Amino acid sequence: MKQFFKFMFASMIGMLLSFFIFFILFFVIVGALISSASGDSTKIAKVKDNSVLQIKLENTIQDRTSDNPFENFNFETFEAEENIGLDHILKNIEKAKNDNRIKGIYLDLTSLDAGMATVEEIRNALADFKKSKKWIISYAEVYTQKTYYLASISDKVFLNPAGIVELRGLATQLMFFKNMLEKLEIDVQIIRHGKFKSAVEPFMLDKMSDSNREQMQKLLNTVWENWLNQVATSRNFKIDEINMLADSLKIQDANDSKKYNFVDEVIYKDQLLAELRKRLAISENDEINFIGLGKYTHAKLPDSEKKLTSENKIAIIYASGNIVSGKSTKDDMGSETISEAIRLARLDKNVKAIVLRVNSPGGSALASDIMWREVVLAKAAKPVVVSMGDVAASGGYYISCAADKIVADETTITGSIGVFGVIPNMQGFFNNKLGITFDDVKTNTHGDIMTVFRPLTAEEKDIIQIGVEKIYDDFITKVAEGRKMTKEQVDSIGQGRVWAGNDAKEIGLVDEIGGLNKAIDIAKGLAKLTAYEIEEYPIRPDAFEELMKELSGDVEARMIKNKLGENYKYYQKMQTMSNQTGIMARMPFDLEIH
Repeated sequence: MKQFFKFMFASMIGMLLSFFIFFILFFVIVGALISSASGDSTKIAKVKDNSVLQIKLENTIQDRTSDNPFENFNFETFEAEENIGLDHILKNIEKAKNDNRIKGIYLDLTSLDAGMATVEEIRNALADFKKSKKWIISYAEVYTQKTYYLASISDKVFLNPAGIVELRGLATQLMFFKNMLEKLEIDVQIIRHGKFKSAVEPFMLDKMSDSNREQMQKLLNTVWENWLNQVATSRNFKIDEINMLADSLKIQDANDSKKYNFVDEVIYKDQLLAELRKRLAISENDEINFIGLGKYTHAKLPDSEKKLTSENKIAIIYASGNIVSGKSTKDDMGSETISEAIRLARLDKNVKAIVLRVNSPGGSALASDIMWREVVLAKAAKPVVVSMGDVAASGGYYISCAADKIVADETTITGSIGVFGVIPNMQGFFNNKLGITFDDVKTNTHGDIMTVFRPLTAEEKDIIQIGVEKIYDDFITKVAEGRKMTKEQVDSIGQGRVWAGNDAKEIGLVDEIGGLNKAIDIAKGLAKLTAYEIEEYPIRPDAFEELMKELSGDVEARMIKNKLGENYKYYQKMQTMSNQTGIMARMPFDLEIH
């Protein structure tokens, strides 16, 4: 018996020592990561003379670059993945324009994961860069329509001999769940306002309604027209010619791409490097001084120390993701987080203007209203300008409508002024598919209203419909006040219909066409500033707190994303649909354009 206890206690001590050593090593690694990230953010990068800014956009482009050392850290491979946001991409291109050490830009367009409006902002920044008389060249193995849209601004477009320029026009597909739900005996009870509010159509129909098809066609046509106009202007095409090539699918390989003038040369990578050396006037044995976006972010212009700083600030508040109540997460915009950010910017006497960067398809109507209130209060204190990203629809437009000015890109998806409620009835599924029944006890007639275990009564449907109508009326009233329109005018362009940025400007939902930089310039003018600093909100959480998030839900999500690859979007769609309960102000679909 003594031997037993002896070995047992020895094993326990060994386990405790192992855990202790593990935690020591864990915190050493964490500390090293935090220290490394902190050091990288303060260390000034050296830029050699005669350098080339290499722009690779392989990861998803978000509006705001994360300074969290763990967000882009892959815990499966224990490697950091560089991920630059749109804010730093635009700053770097502008910096390179005025940096005499940078002779040109090399667009390495292997892939591009971004919305059309984001790509448009990057393209506009590159067009501005060309005013410096510096060159831009692009190279890819395959140009998708999205990467080619960006590449077409280049002085020279090069393609791998085994590659192709994809040209087929735009298309989008929507998923419908009606038949699946019928087989599972799940009845999704829909209560909505707006004939175009098609967020609920996947539960009701097996194809698009006529009104939904109408708005989808209009939206795609507007985006495609913008693509055609920009590419035709840059590459000296006729629009009819591009459409003919797309309809006939005449471009089948790299030679066709050159034949029809979509690329300038068909070359291999070594030939591209020779072209770069020629432009830099260096010999074939000399090394090319490439500098990537990540490193260039930490570079300074030689005369930057001479610039005067200012106490005046313009606050940029990033409001991205599905709208939910509470605090923001990586993919969701929380009303508590964004409201606090707007409030802090309003109360800061040094902040002279606010730019609210909205990139959201909407979500909770209640959460949208909470943030709208803070925008109204901020507008009473100082100028507020909204900059719309890829999408600022429904709840995203709700929080935008009170601003002094609204700026959207030509291909921004906005509008979707409508409201709906989704209450699933799973009684048939539980009873007939699983053999599960439910019984209840309640003190009042409607004590169990909104339960998924029984259908709504006619009276309950009427009650919820009244609530939806009230929220819709409140929505269009606030839009009318913010946009100086009548409720009837808003209702005529509302009803849940979505619009591209260009069309939204024509009907009065948007004031100006442009990106984040345009919104900042407008805010500067409204505040009558000559010098200012940029202050970003929401304030970043503690790095260790971010680590704890990474070690919980975010790691799980990342592993699922790695396993599903391109099919992860369908998993996200199912997750979003399953979370849609209660009254929502959300865009009717998730649009993906290739």
